[in-house]
Amino acid sequence: MPPAAPLRRVAAAVVAVVLGASLAACSNDPVAEQYLSGDNKGYIAGDFRVDEIAPDERGEPVEWAGETEHGEELTSADTAGGVTVVNFWYAACGPCIVEAPDLEAVWQEYQGDEVSFVGVNTYDQADTARAFAADNGVTYPSIIDVNTGSVKLAFAAATPIQATPTTLVLDREGRVAARIIGKLEGASILSTLVRETLEETA
Repeated sequence: MPPAAPLRRVAAAVVAVVLGASLAACSNDPVAEQYLSGDNKGYIAGDFRVDEIAPDERGEPVEWAGETEHGEELTSADTAGGVTVVNFWYAACGPCIVEAPDLEAVWQEYQGDEVSFVGVNTYDQADTARAFAADNGVTYPSIIDVNTGSVKLAFAAATPIQATPTTLVLDREGRVAARIIGKLEGASILSTLVRETLEETA
């Protein structure tokens, strides 16, 4: 019978190691970190990352359509032939609030240069989106996608939309040329991506 105690100690040590490894693995997962810390942010905080896609590696043009916060129909046909910036957001998302001035700054910089900006609100109704735009000085339109999810689905078929916010730059053909995962770290990054995409051969 005496050997039972050492066996129990060994078993306990193995459980501790496995549990520790599991928690360590979770620490590399932003969603798990939020869960373990009890931090219910209401958004998935993706690590900031910029991915540029070479023209010969881009997929098919993304076709999308929806209704803006002002009740107007907006589709990919309306922005065809120019560069389009698409930002996925919603009002209670902290990083979305922080990055709003940078997005608006780049929109003001390029709106006369065959560039369109489109927000895709994935959670709110139109009145909340309008209030957000007024409070944060956002002047470009946003599609209210909460009821159908059709716009997010259209883009998800072409590129991962796993974090909020996510910002995409579409080339003149409507293909995803670059994606910014997580909060935009300064207007200059997006401005450079827009300029480089504009300079590509139409």
